Amino acid sequence: MEVRRLPPGLHRLNSKLHIRSVTFFQVSVLVITFLAYACFHASRKPPSIVKSVIGPRVAADGVEIPEFGGVPDSIRENSTSADGGGWAPFNGVHGTHRLGELDVAFLAVYSLGMYFAGHVGDRIDLRAFLAFGMVGSGLFTILFGMGYWWNIHSFTYFLVVQMIAGVFQSTGWPSVVAIVGNWFGKSKRGLIMGVWNSHTSVGNICGSLIASWALEYGWGWSFALPGIAIALMGVIVYHFLVVKPEDAGLGSPSQELQLNTYVHLEQANVMDCNDEGVVVVIGSNLENEMAVNEISKKAEDEGKEGEGKSMLLSPELPGSNGIPASENSEKVDRRKDEERELLRSSELPEPKAISFIDAWRIPGVAPYAFCLFFSKLVAYTFLYWLPFYVRHTAVAGSFLSHKTSGLLSTLFDVGGVLGGILAGYISDKLEARAVTSIIFFCLSIPTLILYRIYGSFSMSANIALMFLSGLFVNGPYSLITTAVAADLGTDSGTTGSSRALATVTAIIDGTGSVGAALGPLLTGYISSRGWNGVFLMLILATFIAALLLVRVAKEEYVNKVRTSG
Repeated sequence: MEVRRLPPGLHRLNSKLHIRSVTFFQVSVLVITFLAYACFHASRKPPSIVKSVIGPRVAADGVEIPEFGGVPDSIRENSTSADGGGWAPFNGVHGTHRLGELDVAFLAVYSLGMYFAGHVGDRIDLRAFLAFGMVGSGLFTILFGMGYWWNIHSFTYFLVVQMIAGVFQSTGWPSVVAIVGNWFGKSKRGLIMGVWNSHTSVGNICGSLIASWALEYGWGWSFALPGIAIALMGVIVYHFLVVKPEDAGLGSPSQELQLNTYVHLEQANVMDCNDEGVVVVIGSNLENEMAVNEISKKAEDEGKEGEGKSMLLSPELPGSNGIPASENSEKVDRRKDEERELLRSSELPEPKAISFIDAWRIPGVAPYAFCLFFSKLVAYTFLYWLPFYVRHTAVAGSFLSHKTSGLLSTLFDVGGVLGGILAGYISDKLEARAVTSIIFFCLSIPTLILYRIYGSFSMSANIALMFLSGLFVNGPYSLITTAVAADLGTDSGTTGSSRALATVTAIIDGTGSVGAALGPLLTGYISSRGWNGVFLMLILATFIAALLLVRVAKEEYVNKVRTSG
């Protein structure tokens, strides 16, 4: 089979190295998409880090926050408030409101764009689509930071820049999930995607570290550096990311035997018909599929169709020197069926993309989508407001600096990395995504209560409870946006292919992003009256998220009992 549509950079590399390993392509896809979406999240993190610098300096209880705490004179010189703090228009009495409105503008456009991005992504080249979104995201992240050097104090400027950035950011998630779903089967999907989805937390951590470090040179750099990084990564995506196995000449990924077939082919090396008309398959490489086609064609041309026999030799078949088929008739017949299925898979037409309405009708899409609404409300409230909360809440009687607050907030994302992996692993073992999500939701509620009550007692208590909060909050969020979306998008009972994957992913994450927009907006208003109200909102949202999955979890339990019985 011809290797076609390889990205330009990989095409040049392949012309020299002749890469034919499925594992190579799978690893490269995981690494490139991991780094790509980590850059997306890193470029979203600066607003939360910069909030404490450009926003008002008075805590919710009326206590004045100590002077800048390590922030350089350059920030004071460019600020416009009477007391030398903040950045107009975000430093007034309603500063937190303006910051919340900025968040909701970005996330509202992001969530709306997600629906269209998924629909478009199922119909065009995902590699170019993703690269375009990354470069655009980088450009407008940089433009937000340019407001620092251009001394811009217009709320409209920052609002428009964030909204356009949201449009470009919406191209990322449906694209990367669809691409990874094209390359990996369902059996280990929870664990693989749990590990892979740590890019969200890794991106948040890197974005926080970069933005916090750059504050010393002016808050504009906190936006410029992540913006440059995502734009450069977009160039790498365009030149090296392989969207699907077909593009590397590995056959149609739409068949259920996609990974099993590749594994069999990697464990075997096709040789020509021997004197007895037996096709012997021994060693390992991707030329097998091409060889099987060539041998079948040869047999047909010579009038030997039906005479030629085939045999795949593997550790479970005795005789690796070409034992006649008559001695292993049942095993040979089984292998022949696999070969015929492989040959048919390359001739089947590529399935059509599913419609937006039909994707909503897939069983499980709606409950998971609305569950993610509340789950992302909680997760994104932490994403956008945690550094501000830490900065404006005394820990052991002392307020932390802007930089320390930003660095400390990364522990929430460190917990999120472990939470995503743990949720994926548990869901694979239980074979129950909804049950796993409910367990994590139930554990996150007491953790949030403890963090609010005891997080300010000491630094060690703050660190431990912040880590646990990240673990339990991000666990189900990670699971639903990756493994669950991929499971539903490649359900053979609905579409039979991953052509629905980008659309289903967009529906689930797009609905979740509406909640992601609402959470930070409400926090901007509620926090001005105290943080107890904010935590009450987060706890209620978590409880509702768990309730929405009860029916799905019940179905999982019933199916499990029926299967085991």
